[in-house]
Amino acid sequence: MQDTQKNLYKKLLGRQGELKAKKHLKKLGYKIIGVNLKDKFAEVDILAYKNSTYYFCEVKTRTNTRFGTPAMAVDYNKQQKYKAFASHYIQVNNLQDGVSFMVIEILDN
Repeated sequence: MQDTQKNLYKKLLGRQGELKAKKHLKKLGYKIIGVNLKDKFAEVDILAYKNSTYYFCEVKTRTNTRFGTPAMAVDYNKQQKYKAFASHYIQVNNLQDGVSFMVIEILDN
């Protein structure tokens, strides 16, 4: 089944947002560990590291706030998936440092 033009636009907008977020994190001194990491629980857009803390980042890009802020799209279920992903990732990689979660909002109009 082919992607519709709208779906392709949303994917492109999302990828552009992730690139902007990654660039901004680097500028702030974060080390990018990985992007678009997937496991059986979720997909994490960006995994970054700074000051002995791993940051599991969800990037939400929107063209306007007509339906709310981008962060409002990260509901309880999405948060639980991120927690499960982080727990599994920490265990598999035997990480000892701190963990935090971050929603990065990109308004691209």
